[in-house]
Amino acid sequence: MRAKKSYLSALLVVVLLMAMFPPVSSAAASPKESKMQSYVSAMQPGWNLGNTFDSFNTNEPNNGDETSWGNPLVTKEFIKETRKQGFKSIRIPITWSGRMGGAPDYTINPTWMDRVQEVVDWSLQEGLYVMINLHHDSWMWINKAPENHDEVLAKYNAIWTQVADRFKNHSDKLMFESINEPFFDNVDVATQHAFLDELNTSFFHIVRASGGKNDVRPLVLPTLFTNNSQEHVDSLASTIADLNDPNLIATIHFYGFWPFSVNIAGFPKLEELTINDIDTMANNVYTTFVSKGIPVVIGEFGLLGWDATPFKTPFSEGVPEHGEMLKFLEYFTYKSIENKLTLMLWDNGGRFDRRILQWNDPELYDLIMASLKSRSATAESDLIFVRKDAPAQDTVMPLNLNGNVLTSIKLGDYELMEGTDYALNGEDLTLKANFLANLTESAELGEVAVLKAQFNKGADWTFYVMYNDTPVLQNAEGTTANFAIPTAFGGDRLATMEAVYAEGGNAGPHNWTSFKEFARTFKPSYAANEITLTQSFFNQVNDGTVILKFHFWSGAIIEYTITKNGTSISGIAS
Repeated sequence: MRAKKSYLSALLVVVLLMAMFPPVSSAAASPKESKMQSYVSAMQPGWNLGNTFDSFNTNEPNNGDETSWGNPLVTKEFIKETRKQGFKSIRIPITWSGRMGGAPDYTINPTWMDRVQEVVDWSLQEGLYVMINLHHDSWMWINKAPENHDEVLAKYNAIWTQVADRFKNHSDKLMFESINEPFFDNVDVATQHAFLDELNTSFFHIVRASGGKNDVRPLVLPTLFTNNSQEHVDSLASTIADLNDPNLIATIHFYGFWPFSVNIAGFPKLEELTINDIDTMANNVYTTFVSKGIPVVIGEFGLLGWDATPFKTPFSEGVPEHGEMLKFLEYFTYKSIENKLTLMLWDNGGRFDRRILQWNDPELYDLIMASLKSRSATAESDLIFVRKDAPAQDTVMPLNLNGNVLTSIKLGDYELMEGTDYALNGEDLTLKANFLANLTESAELGEVAVLKAQFNKGADWTFYVMYNDTPVLQNAEGTTANFAIPTAFGGDRLATMEAVYAEGGNAGPHNWTSFKEFARTFKPSYAANEITLTQSFFNQVNDGTVILKFHFWSGAIIEYTITKNGTSISGIAS
Protein backbone atom coordinates (compact mmCIF):
# COMPACT_ATOMS: atom_id res chain seq x y z
CA MET A 1 0.00 0.00 0.00
CA ARG A 2 1.78 3.12 1.14
CA ALA A 3 3.16 5.37 3.85
CA LYS A 4 0.06 7.38 4.69
CA LYS A 5 1.69 10.34 6.49
CA SER A 6 0.13 13.67 5.58
CA TYR A 7 -2.03 12.05 2.94
CA LEU A 8 -4.54 10.85 5.52
CA SER A 9 -4.62 14.28 7.09
CA ALA A 10 -5.55 15.73 3.73
CA LEU A 11 -8.10 12.99 3.24
CA LEU A 12 -9.63 13.81 6.60
CA VAL A 13 -10.32 17.35 5.50
CA VAL A 14 -11.98 16.02 2.38
CA VAL A 15 -13.97 13.55 4.45
CA LEU A 16 -15.33 16.23 6.76
CA LEU A 17 -16.30 18.44 3.84
CA MET A 18 -18.06 15.68 1.91
CA ALA A 19 -21.14 15.87 4.08
CA MET A 20 -21.77 19.32 2.58
CA PHE A 21 -22.22 17.92 -0.91
CA PRO A 22 -25.09 15.87 -2.39
CA PRO A 23 -24.64 12.53 -4.15
CA VAL A 24 -23.19 12.68 -7.64
CA SER A 25 -24.75 10.55 -10.32
CA SER A 26 -22.59 8.51 -12.68
CA ALA A 27 -21.85 9.68 -16.18
CA ALA A 28 -24.31 8.32 -18.68
CA ALA A 29 -23.33 8.40 -22.34
CA SER A 30 -20.41 6.24 -23.48
CA PRO A 31 -17.92 7.72 -25.93
CA LYS A 32 -16.55 5.82 -28.87
CA GLU A 33 -13.92 3.51 -27.41
CA SER A 34 -10.35 4.52 -28.14
CA LYS A 35 -7.59 2.04 -28.86
CA MET A 36 -6.08 2.71 -25.45
CA GLN A 37 -9.48 2.27 -23.77
CA SER A 38 -9.71 -1.17 -25.39
CA TYR A 39 -6.22 -1.92 -24.07
CA VAL A 40 -7.20 -0.94 -20.52
CA SER A 41 -10.52 -2.81 -20.73
CA ALA A 42 -8.57 -5.96 -21.68
CA MET A 43 -6.61 -5.59 -18.40
CA GLN A 44 -9.76 -6.20 -16.32
CA PRO A 45 -9.33 -7.43 -13.62
CA GLY A 46 -5.84 -6.76 -12.29
CA TRP A 47 -3.85 -7.75 -9.22
CA ASN A 48 -0.94 -6.21 -7.33
CA LEU A 49 2.19 -8.15 -6.42
CA GLY A 50 2.41 -6.03 -3.28
CA ASN A 51 5.05 -6.11 -0.52
CA THR A 52 7.46 -7.91 -2.83
CA PHE A 53 9.67 -5.86 -5.15
CA ASP A 54 8.45 -2.75 -3.36
CA SER A 55 9.68 -4.11 -0.02
CA PHE A 56 12.96 -3.11 1.54
CA ASN A 57 15.03 -3.66 4.66
CA THR A 58 17.59 -0.99 5.41
CA ASN A 59 19.45 -3.39 7.73
CA GLU A 60 20.36 -5.65 4.82
CA PRO A 61 22.73 -5.06 1.90
CA ASN A 62 20.96 -3.54 -1.10
CA ASN A 63 17.85 -3.00 1.07
CA GLY A 64 17.12 -6.73 1.15
CA ASP A 65 15.38 -8.78 -1.52
CA GLU A 66 11.75 -9.34 -2.45
CA THR A 67 11.18 -11.40 0.72
CA SER A 68 12.06 -8.51 3.08
CA TRP A 69 8.43 -7.97 4.10
CA GLY A 70 7.52 -11.60 4.61
CA ASN A 71 6.34 -12.81 1.23
CA PRO A 72 8.00 -15.80 -0.48
CA LEU A 73 10.12 -15.54 -3.61
CA VAL A 74 8.00 -15.19 -6.72
CA THR A 75 8.03 -18.30 -8.88
CA LYS A 76 6.99 -18.93 -12.44
CA GLU A 77 4.36 -21.32 -11.08
CA PHE A 78 2.91 -18.58 -8.91
CA ILE A 79 2.57 -16.24 -11.88
CA LYS A 80 0.77 -19.05 -13.71
CA GLU A 81 -1.56 -19.38 -10.73
CA THR A 82 -2.29 -15.65 -10.80
CA ARG A 83 -3.47 -16.05 -14.38
CA LYS A 84 -5.52 -19.12 -13.44
CA GLN A 85 -7.29 -17.09 -10.77
CA GLY A 86 -8.78 -15.00 -13.57
CA PHE A 87 -6.55 -11.93 -13.50
CA LYS A 88 -5.68 -10.35 -16.83
CA SER A 89 -3.07 -7.90 -15.58
CA ILE A 90 -0.47 -7.63 -12.85
CA ARG A 91 1.02 -4.53 -11.30
CA ILE A 92 4.54 -5.04 -9.99
CA PRO A 93 5.41 -2.23 -7.56
CA ILE A 94 9.18 -1.69 -7.34
CA THR A 95 11.25 0.29 -4.85
CA TRP A 96 14.57 1.22 -6.48
CA SER A 97 16.04 3.15 -3.55
CA GLY A 98 18.97 1.29 -2.02
CA ARG A 99 19.32 -0.87 -5.12
CA MET A 100 21.40 1.60 -7.10
CA GLY A 101 24.70 3.43 -6.97
CA GLY A 102 25.33 7.09 -6.31
CA ALA A 103 25.54 10.18 -8.45
CA PRO A 104 25.98 10.96 -11.22
CA ASP A 105 25.04 7.65 -12.87
CA TYR A 106 22.79 6.11 -10.20
CA THR A 107 23.47 2.71 -11.74
CA ILE A 108 20.82 0.13 -10.82
CA ASN A 109 22.15 -3.11 -9.32
CA PRO A 110 22.23 -5.47 -12.33
CA THR A 111 21.17 -8.48 -10.24
CA TRP A 112 18.09 -6.57 -9.07
CA MET A 113 17.26 -5.43 -12.60
CA ASP A 114 17.68 -8.98 -13.93
CA ARG A 115 15.32 -10.34 -11.28
CA VAL A 116 12.70 -7.70 -12.07
CA GLN A 117 12.95 -8.59 -15.73
CA GLU A 118 12.63 -12.31 -14.98
CA VAL A 119 9.27 -11.81 -13.25
CA VAL A 120 8.11 -9.35 -15.92
CA ASP A 121 8.98 -11.92 -18.59
CA TRP A 122 7.15 -14.72 -16.76
CA SER A 123 4.08 -12.51 -16.53
CA LEU A 124 4.15 -11.60 -20.20
CA GLN A 125 4.60 -15.25 -21.12
CA GLU A 126 1.36 -15.98 -19.28
CA GLY A 127 -0.43 -13.39 -21.40
CA LEU A 128 -0.77 -10.89 -18.56
CA TYR A 129 -0.63 -7.15 -19.06
CA VAL A 130 2.16 -5.87 -16.80
CA MET A 131 2.68 -2.52 -15.06
CA ILE A 132 5.98 -1.57 -13.38
CA ASN A 133 6.74 1.64 -11.52
CA LEU A 134 8.74 3.57 -8.95
CA HIS A 135 6.95 2.76 -5.72
CA HIS A 136 8.08 3.69 -2.20
CA ASP A 137 10.67 5.98 -3.74
CA SER A 138 7.80 8.48 -3.78
CA TRP A 139 8.04 9.08 -0.02
CA MET A 140 11.63 7.96 0.53
CA TRP A 141 13.24 10.70 -1.58
CA ILE A 142 11.10 12.00 -4.45
CA ASN A 143 8.92 13.94 -1.99
CA LYS A 144 12.03 15.99 -1.12
CA ALA A 145 12.01 17.64 -4.56
CA PRO A 146 11.00 21.08 -3.21
CA GLU A 147 14.21 21.26 -1.17
CA ASN A 148 16.48 19.11 -3.31
CA HIS A 149 15.08 19.55 -6.80
CA ASP A 150 18.07 18.94 -9.05
CA GLU A 151 19.30 15.81 -7.29
CA VAL A 152 15.80 14.29 -7.12
CA LEU A 153 15.16 14.95 -10.79
CA ALA A 154 18.57 13.59 -11.82
CA LYS A 155 18.04 10.38 -9.84
CA TYR A 156 14.47 9.98 -11.09
CA ASN A 157 15.56 10.49 -14.70
CA ALA A 158 18.44 8.06 -14.28
CA ILE A 159 16.12 5.29 -13.09
CA TRP A 160 13.70 5.72 -15.95
CA THR A 161 16.51 6.01 -18.48
CA GLN A 162 17.84 2.61 -17.40
CA VAL A 163 14.43 0.95 -17.06
CA ALA A 164 13.27 2.27 -20.43
CA ASP A 165 16.44 1.00 -22.09
CA ARG A 166 16.21 -2.44 -20.46
CA PHE A 167 12.60 -3.00 -21.55
CA LYS A 168 12.47 -1.05 -24.82
CA ASN A 169 12.01 -4.16 -26.95
CA HIS A 170 9.41 -5.81 -24.74
CA SER A 171 5.82 -6.34 -25.81
CA ASP A 172 3.51 -3.34 -25.52
CA LYS A 173 1.57 -5.38 -22.96
CA LEU A 174 4.23 -4.03 -20.60
CA MET A 175 3.43 -0.49 -19.42
CA PHE A 176 5.37 1.96 -17.27
CA GLU A 177 3.84 3.92 -14.37
CA SER A 178 5.76 7.11 -13.63
CA ILE A 179 5.47 7.14 -9.83
CA ASN A 180 3.33 5.65 -7.07
CA GLU A 181 1.20 7.96 -4.91
CA PRO A 182 3.23 11.13 -5.44
CA PHE A 183 3.30 14.03 -3.01
CA PHE A 184 5.82 16.71 -2.11
CA ASP A 185 6.79 18.03 1.31
CA ASN A 186 6.18 21.49 2.71
CA VAL A 187 4.61 23.16 -0.32
CA ASP A 188 1.03 24.01 -1.23
CA VAL A 189 -1.14 21.89 -3.53
CA ALA A 190 -0.61 24.07 -6.60
CA THR A 191 3.15 23.75 -6.22
CA GLN A 192 2.82 19.99 -5.74
CA HIS A 193 0.85 19.80 -8.97
CA ALA A 194 3.69 21.65 -10.72
CA PHE A 195 6.32 19.23 -9.38
CA LEU A 196 4.25 16.23 -10.45
CA ASP A 197 3.72 17.72 -13.90
CA GLU A 198 7.49 18.10 -14.20
CA LEU A 199 8.10 14.47 -13.21
CA ASN A 200 5.39 13.08 -15.47
CA THR A 201 6.61 15.17 -18.40
CA SER A 202 10.26 14.21 -17.88
CA PHE A 203 9.27 10.54 -17.60
CA PHE A 204 7.26 10.80 -20.82
CA HIS A 205 10.08 12.32 -22.87
CA ILE A 206 12.71 9.91 -21.52
CA VAL A 207 10.65 6.86 -22.45
CA ARG A 208 9.50 8.15 -25.82
CA ALA A 209 13.09 8.99 -26.86
CA SER A 210 14.58 5.68 -25.69
CA GLY A 211 13.99 3.67 -28.85
CA GLY A 212 12.53 0.28 -29.59
CA LYS A 213 8.82 -0.02 -28.82
CA ASN A 214 8.92 2.76 -26.26
CA ASP A 215 7.73 5.32 -28.80
CA VAL A 216 4.22 3.89 -28.46
CA ARG A 217 4.42 1.99 -25.16
CA PRO A 218 1.41 2.69 -22.88
CA LEU A 219 2.44 5.06 -20.09
CA VAL A 220 0.52 5.41 -16.83
CA LEU A 221 0.36 8.81 -15.13
CA PRO A 222 -0.98 9.34 -11.59
CA THR A 223 -2.81 12.24 -10.03
CA LEU A 224 -1.34 13.89 -6.95
CA PHE A 225 -1.68 11.36 -4.08
CA THR A 226 -3.36 9.18 -6.79
CA ASN A 227 -6.47 10.89 -5.40
CA ASN A 228 -9.71 11.42 -7.32
CA SER A 229 -10.53 14.93 -6.08
CA GLN A 230 -11.50 17.19 -8.96
CA GLU A 231 -8.54 19.55 -8.54
CA HIS A 232 -6.14 16.61 -8.84
CA VAL A 233 -7.76 15.00 -11.86
CA ASP A 234 -7.99 18.41 -13.57
CA SER A 235 -4.26 18.97 -13.06
CA LEU A 236 -3.39 15.57 -14.54
CA ALA A 237 -5.81 16.17 -17.42
CA SER A 238 -3.89 19.35 -18.20
CA THR A 239 -0.59 17.45 -18.26
CA ILE A 240 -2.05 14.79 -20.55
CA ALA A 241 -3.46 17.45 -22.90
CA ASP A 242 -0.04 19.11 -23.12
CA LEU A 243 1.68 15.81 -23.89
CA ASN A 244 -0.86 15.11 -26.67
CA ASP A 245 -0.13 11.40 -26.94
CA PRO A 246 -2.78 8.71 -27.61
CA ASN A 247 -1.03 6.05 -25.53
CA LEU A 248 -1.45 7.55 -22.08
CA ILE A 249 -3.44 6.11 -19.18
CA ALA A 250 -4.56 7.99 -16.06
CA THR A 251 -4.42 6.24 -12.70
CA ILE A 252 -5.87 6.76 -9.24
CA HIS A 253 -6.08 4.56 -6.14
CA PHE A 254 -9.21 3.99 -4.12
CA TYR A 255 -9.53 2.80 -0.52
CA GLY A 256 -12.96 4.22 0.14
CA PHE A 257 -14.41 6.81 2.48
CA TRP A 258 -11.80 6.94 5.23
CA PRO A 259 -14.11 6.73 8.31
CA PHE A 260 -15.72 3.59 6.90
CA SER A 261 -12.47 2.16 5.56
CA VAL A 262 -10.88 2.10 9.04
CA ASN A 263 -14.12 2.11 11.13
CA ILE A 264 -13.85 5.42 12.94
CA ALA A 265 -16.20 8.33 13.72
CA GLY A 266 -19.28 6.12 13.90
CA PHE A 267 -19.07 4.58 10.40
CA PRO A 268 -19.07 0.81 10.98
CA LYS A 269 -21.77 0.32 8.32
CA LEU A 270 -21.96 1.08 4.60
CA GLU A 271 -24.00 4.27 4.60
CA GLU A 272 -24.81 7.22 2.36
CA LEU A 273 -21.53 9.13 2.66
CA THR A 274 -19.49 6.04 1.80
CA ILE A 275 -21.69 5.38 -1.24
CA ASN A 276 -21.51 9.04 -2.27
CA ASP A 277 -17.72 8.87 -2.07
CA ILE A 278 -17.72 6.00 -4.59
CA ASP A 279 -20.13 7.90 -6.84
CA THR A 280 -18.00 11.05 -6.69
CA MET A 281 -14.85 9.13 -7.58
CA ALA A 282 -16.51 7.44 -10.54
CA ASN A 283 -18.06 10.68 -11.80
CA ASN A 284 -14.85 12.71 -11.47
CA VAL A 285 -12.62 10.34 -13.39
CA TYR A 286 -15.24 9.39 -15.97
CA THR A 287 -16.12 12.98 -16.81
CA THR A 288 -12.54 14.24 -16.79
CA PHE A 289 -10.83 11.31 -18.51
CA VAL A 290 -12.90 8.40 -19.83
CA SER A 291 -15.54 10.52 -21.55
CA LYS A 292 -12.69 12.22 -23.44
CA GLY A 293 -11.02 9.01 -24.57
CA ILE A 294 -8.41 8.80 -21.79
CA PRO A 295 -8.69 5.43 -20.00
CA VAL A 296 -8.38 5.07 -16.24
CA VAL A 297 -6.86 2.29 -14.17
CA ILE A 298 -7.58 2.13 -10.45
CA GLY A 299 -4.11 0.82 -9.79
CA GLU A 300 -4.88 -0.12 -6.18
CA PHE A 301 -8.19 -0.72 -4.47
CA GLY A 302 -9.17 -2.21 -1.15
CA LEU A 303 -9.87 -0.98 2.37
CA LEU A 304 -7.35 0.59 4.72
CA GLY A 305 -8.61 -1.44 7.67
CA TRP A 306 -7.50 -4.68 6.06
CA ASP A 307 -4.00 -4.23 7.41
CA ALA A 308 -5.15 -3.40 10.95
CA THR A 309 -6.23 -6.98 11.66
CA PRO A 310 -5.53 -9.37 8.75
CA PHE A 311 -8.62 -11.28 7.75
CA LYS A 312 -8.72 -15.05 8.16
CA THR A 313 -12.32 -15.87 9.09
CA PRO A 314 -15.47 -13.74 9.30
CA PHE A 315 -15.03 -13.26 13.04
CA SER A 316 -11.28 -12.65 13.18
CA GLU A 317 -11.87 -9.01 14.17
CA GLY A 318 -11.57 -7.83 10.57
CA VAL A 319 -12.04 -4.17 9.64
CA PRO A 320 -14.58 -3.32 8.34
CA GLU A 321 -17.08 -5.97 9.44
CA HIS A 322 -17.20 -8.71 6.83
CA GLY A 323 -20.67 -8.17 5.42
CA GLU A 324 -20.22 -4.39 5.31
CA MET A 325 -16.93 -4.88 3.45
CA LEU A 326 -18.62 -7.12 0.88
CA LYS A 327 -21.40 -4.59 0.31
CA PHE A 328 -18.78 -1.89 -0.25
CA LEU A 329 -16.87 -4.00 -2.76
CA GLU A 330 -20.04 -4.98 -4.61
CA TYR A 331 -21.12 -1.36 -5.10
CA PHE A 332 -17.61 -0.13 -5.85
CA THR A 333 -17.09 -2.80 -8.50
CA TYR A 334 -20.49 -2.05 -10.04
CA LYS A 335 -19.80 1.69 -10.31
CA SER A 336 -16.32 1.07 -11.68
CA ILE A 337 -17.53 -1.29 -14.39
CA GLU A 338 -20.37 1.09 -15.25
CA ASN A 339 -17.80 3.84 -15.80
CA LYS A 340 -15.24 1.71 -17.70
CA LEU A 341 -12.64 1.78 -14.94
CA THR A 342 -10.19 -1.13 -14.75
CA LEU A 343 -9.53 -2.44 -11.24
CA MET A 344 -6.31 -3.80 -9.75
CA LEU A 345 -6.73 -5.37 -6.31
CA TRP A 346 -4.08 -4.35 -3.77
CA ASP A 347 -2.67 -7.52 -2.24
CA ASN A 348 0.30 -7.37 0.10
CA GLY A 349 0.01 -11.09 0.81
CA GLY A 350 -3.08 -10.79 3.00
CA ARG A 351 -5.70 -11.57 0.33
CA PHE A 352 -4.21 -14.47 -1.65
CA ASP A 353 -1.91 -16.71 0.38
CA ARG A 354 1.12 -17.18 -1.84
CA ARG A 355 2.39 -20.19 0.07
CA ILE A 356 -0.68 -22.40 -0.06
CA LEU A 357 -2.23 -20.70 -3.13
CA GLN A 358 -5.59 -20.11 -1.48
CA TRP A 359 -7.68 -17.03 -0.79
CA ASN A 360 -7.81 -16.11 2.88
CA ASP A 361 -11.34 -14.86 2.22
CA PRO A 362 -12.92 -16.84 -0.65
CA GLU A 363 -16.15 -14.82 -0.36
CA LEU A 364 -14.26 -11.60 -1.08
CA TYR A 365 -12.69 -13.14 -4.19
CA ASP A 366 -15.95 -14.70 -5.38
CA LEU A 367 -17.86 -11.45 -4.98
CA ILE A 368 -15.29 -9.37 -6.86
CA MET A 369 -15.11 -11.83 -9.75
CA ALA A 370 -18.89 -12.22 -9.94
CA SER A 371 -19.45 -8.48 -9.76
CA LEU A 372 -17.26 -7.92 -12.81
CA LYS A 373 -20.00 -9.65 -14.83
CA SER A 374 -23.19 -8.48 -13.11
CA ARG A 375 -24.41 -7.07 -9.85
CA SER A 376 -24.53 -9.38 -6.87
CA ALA A 377 -27.28 -9.44 -4.26
CA THR A 378 -26.41 -8.46 -0.71
CA ALA A 379 -28.31 -7.95 2.54
CA GLU A 380 -28.60 -5.36 5.26
CA SER A 381 -26.24 -7.54 7.31
CA ASP A 382 -24.59 -10.92 7.30
CA LEU A 383 -25.36 -11.32 11.03
CA ILE A 384 -28.72 -12.65 12.27
CA PHE A 385 -29.12 -12.50 16.04
CA VAL A 386 -31.44 -14.75 18.01
CA ARG A 387 -31.70 -13.55 21.59
CA LYS A 388 -31.41 -16.08 24.42
CA ASP A 389 -34.56 -16.42 26.57
CA ALA A 390 -36.58 -14.22 24.20
CA PRO A 391 -39.89 -15.55 22.83
CA ALA A 392 -39.53 -17.27 19.48
CA GLN A 393 -40.31 -14.79 16.70
CA ASP A 394 -39.81 -14.25 13.00
CA THR A 395 -36.72 -12.29 12.00
CA VAL A 396 -36.86 -9.96 9.00
CA MET A 397 -33.68 -9.31 7.04
CA PRO A 398 -33.91 -6.76 4.18
CA LEU A 399 -32.12 -7.85 1.02
CA ASN A 400 -30.55 -5.74 -1.71
CA LEU A 401 -31.42 -7.96 -4.68
CA ASN A 402 -29.90 -5.56 -7.23
CA GLY A 403 -32.11 -7.00 -9.94
CA ASN A 404 -31.48 -10.64 -9.03
CA VAL A 405 -33.82 -13.42 -7.92
CA LEU A 406 -33.39 -15.46 -4.76
CA THR A 407 -33.29 -19.12 -5.84
CA SER A 408 -32.49 -20.97 -2.61
CA ILE A 409 -31.21 -20.79 0.95
CA LYS A 410 -29.13 -23.68 2.21
CA LEU A 411 -28.00 -24.86 5.61
CA GLY A 412 -25.26 -27.28 4.65
CA ASP A 413 -26.95 -29.83 2.39
CA TYR A 414 -30.43 -28.92 3.62
CA GLU A 415 -32.38 -26.55 1.41
CA LEU A 416 -34.74 -24.38 3.40
CA MET A 417 -38.41 -24.64 2.48
CA GLU A 418 -40.08 -21.43 1.37
CA GLY A 419 -43.23 -20.84 3.38
CA THR A 420 -42.11 -23.13 6.17
CA ASP A 421 -38.57 -22.01 6.99
CA TYR A 422 -38.59 -18.62 5.33
CA ALA A 423 -40.66 -16.21 3.27
CA LEU A 424 -39.74 -13.50 0.79
CA ASN A 425 -41.93 -10.42 0.50
CA GLY A 426 -40.45 -8.09 -2.07
CA GLU A 427 -36.89 -7.67 -0.78
CA ASP A 428 -37.71 -8.56 2.83
CA LEU A 429 -36.49 -12.01 3.79
CA THR A 430 -38.25 -13.45 6.84
CA LEU A 431 -36.72 -16.37 8.69
CA LYS A 432 -39.51 -18.16 10.51
CA ALA A 433 -39.65 -18.40 14.30
CA ASN A 434 -39.88 -22.19 14.37
CA PHE A 435 -36.86 -22.58 12.09
CA LEU A 436 -34.74 -20.27 14.25
CA ALA A 437 -35.98 -21.93 17.45
CA ASN A 438 -34.88 -25.33 16.15
CA LEU A 439 -31.41 -23.92 15.37
CA THR A 440 -30.95 -22.52 18.86
CA GLU A 441 -32.56 -25.28 20.91
CA SER A 442 -29.96 -26.49 23.43
CA ALA A 443 -27.31 -24.45 21.60
CA GLU A 444 -24.30 -22.74 23.14
CA LEU A 445 -24.03 -18.98 22.72
CA GLY A 446 -22.31 -17.96 19.52
CA GLU A 447 -22.60 -19.00 15.90
CA VAL A 448 -25.20 -21.74 15.50
CA ALA A 449 -25.67 -21.86 11.74
CA VAL A 450 -24.28 -20.65 8.44
CA LEU A 451 -26.90 -20.04 5.76
CA LYS A 452 -26.03 -19.62 2.07
CA ALA A 453 -28.46 -17.52 0.05
CA GLN A 454 -28.14 -18.23 -3.66
CA PHE A 455 -29.39 -16.15 -6.58
CA ASN A 456 -29.87 -16.49 -10.30
CA LYS A 457 -26.79 -14.31 -10.90
CA GLY A 458 -23.83 -13.02 -8.96
CA ALA A 459 -22.21 -14.25 -5.78
CA ASP A 460 -23.89 -16.08 -2.90
CA TRP A 461 -24.58 -14.22 0.33
CA THR A 462 -23.72 -15.81 3.68
CA PHE A 463 -25.74 -15.31 6.85
CA TYR A 464 -24.26 -16.19 10.23
CA VAL A 465 -26.97 -17.03 12.76
CA MET A 466 -25.80 -15.93 16.20
CA TYR A 467 -27.39 -17.09 19.45
CA ASN A 468 -26.68 -14.20 21.76
CA ASP A 469 -27.07 -12.77 25.22
CA THR A 470 -26.07 -9.38 26.65
CA PRO A 471 -22.25 -9.02 26.74
CA VAL A 472 -20.74 -8.79 30.23
CA LEU A 473 -17.56 -6.83 30.94
CA GLN A 474 -15.55 -7.25 34.15
CA ASN A 475 -13.36 -5.00 36.29
CA ALA A 476 -9.71 -4.93 35.29
CA GLU A 477 -6.33 -3.52 36.28
CA GLY A 478 -3.38 -2.93 34.02
CA THR A 479 -1.03 -0.44 32.42
CA THR A 480 -1.10 1.72 29.32
CA ALA A 481 1.08 -0.92 27.66
CA ASN A 482 -1.06 -3.85 28.74
CA PHE A 483 -4.73 -3.37 29.47
CA ALA A 484 -7.47 -5.83 28.55
CA ILE A 485 -11.08 -6.01 29.72
CA PRO A 486 -12.30 -9.57 30.42
CA THR A 487 -15.43 -9.90 28.30
CA ALA A 488 -18.11 -12.53 27.99
CA PHE A 489 -19.30 -11.62 24.49
CA GLY A 490 -22.36 -13.83 24.79
CA GLY A 491 -22.38 -14.59 21.08
CA ASP A 492 -22.32 -10.90 20.17
CA ARG A 493 -19.79 -9.02 18.03
CA LEU A 494 -18.25 -5.62 18.72
CA ALA A 495 -19.04 -2.89 16.19
CA THR A 496 -17.37 0.24 17.61
CA MET A 497 -16.35 2.08 20.79
CA GLU A 498 -16.85 5.61 22.09
CA ALA A 499 -14.56 7.33 24.59
CA VAL A 500 -15.37 10.59 26.42
CA TYR A 501 -13.96 12.24 29.53
CA ALA A 502 -16.24 12.21 32.57
CA GLU A 503 -15.96 15.99 32.74
CA GLY A 504 -16.75 16.33 29.03
CA GLY A 505 -14.87 16.15 25.73
CA ASN A 506 -13.74 13.31 23.53
CA ALA A 507 -10.87 11.14 24.76
CA GLY A 508 -8.11 9.46 22.81
CA PRO A 509 -6.74 9.92 19.29
CA HIS A 510 -8.80 11.86 16.73
CA ASN A 511 -10.55 13.81 19.46
CA TRP A 512 -12.86 15.44 16.92
CA THR A 513 -14.99 12.30 17.32
CA SER A 514 -16.01 10.19 20.30
CA PHE A 515 -15.91 7.04 18.13
CA LYS A 516 -12.42 5.58 18.13
CA GLU A 517 -10.62 3.70 15.35
CA PHE A 518 -11.25 -0.04 15.41
CA ALA A 519 -8.13 -2.20 15.94
CA ARG A 520 -5.76 0.77 16.23
CA THR A 521 -7.18 1.93 19.58
CA PHE A 522 -9.30 -1.00 20.72
CA LYS A 523 -9.73 -4.55 19.53
CA PRO A 524 -11.77 -7.54 20.62
CA SER A 525 -10.49 -11.08 20.83
CA TYR A 526 -13.36 -13.55 20.75
CA ALA A 527 -10.96 -16.44 21.33
CA ALA A 528 -9.37 -14.85 24.41
CA ASN A 529 -12.65 -13.33 25.67
CA GLU A 530 -11.28 -9.83 26.09
CA ILE A 531 -11.26 -6.33 24.65
CA THR A 532 -7.83 -4.72 24.53
CA LEU A 533 -7.25 -0.98 24.70
CA THR A 534 -4.00 -0.21 22.92
CA GLN A 535 -0.96 1.86 23.81
CA SER A 536 -1.87 4.10 20.85
CA PHE A 537 -5.18 4.88 22.56
CA PHE A 538 -3.66 5.69 25.94
CA ASN A 539 -0.89 7.80 24.41
CA GLN A 540 -3.49 10.48 23.80
CA VAL A 541 -5.64 10.08 26.91
CA ASN A 542 -5.22 12.50 29.80
CA ASP A 543 -5.09 11.33 33.39
CA GLY A 544 -8.56 11.07 34.89
CA THR A 545 -11.79 9.22 34.23
CA VAL A 546 -12.97 8.13 30.80
CA ILE A 547 -16.41 6.73 30.01
CA LEU A 548 -16.38 4.07 27.32
CA LYS A 549 -19.41 2.90 25.35
CA PHE A 550 -19.07 -0.39 23.53
CA HIS A 551 -21.56 -0.75 20.65
CA PHE A 552 -22.34 -4.31 19.58
CA TRP A 553 -23.85 -5.52 16.31
CA SER A 554 -26.92 -6.91 18.10
CA GLY A 555 -27.73 -3.33 19.18
CA ALA A 556 -26.47 -3.72 22.75
CA ILE A 557 -24.55 -0.75 24.20
CA ILE A 558 -22.43 -1.42 27.31
CA GLU A 559 -20.80 1.34 29.37
CA TYR A 560 -17.44 0.90 31.08
CA THR A 561 -15.35 3.34 33.14
CA ILE A 562 -11.57 3.54 33.12
CA THR A 563 -9.30 5.71 35.23
CA LYS A 564 -5.81 6.65 34.04
CA ASN A 565 -3.12 7.66 36.51
CA GLY A 566 0.21 7.93 34.74
CA THR A 567 0.80 4.49 33.24
CA SER A 568 -1.66 2.76 35.60
CA ILE A 569 -5.15 1.91 34.34
CA SER A 570 -8.13 0.61 36.29
CA GLY A 571 -11.45 -0.36 34.79
CA ILE A 572 -14.88 -0.73 36.37
CA ALA A 573 -17.88 -2.36 34.74
CA SER A 574 -21.09 -0.34 34.90
